[in-house]
Amino acid sequence: MARETVELSDRANRTMENVAYIRQMLAELRAVAEGEGAEMLCYLIEMAYVEAGDVLAGRRALSIHHAEGHKSPRMPL
Repeated sequence: MARETVELSDRANRTMENVAYIRQMLAELRAVAEGEGAEMLCYLIEMAYVEAGDVLAGRRALSIHHAEGHKSPRMPL
């Protein structure tokens, strides 16, 4: 039981580190988009940046469908 708790804690820490990294990259992408005058991209990137910040602060869940494993049908991986 304790091992499962440690594994969940490690996974949660990695997830938050990954979200923090994504947020950092979004800030850099926002600067590039601004330099190109891409206003709509700036807006969308800013929204993602705010969302990542909310996840890190615990104000928003990581995913609304996390337990069900839904993925966006539009983003190729």
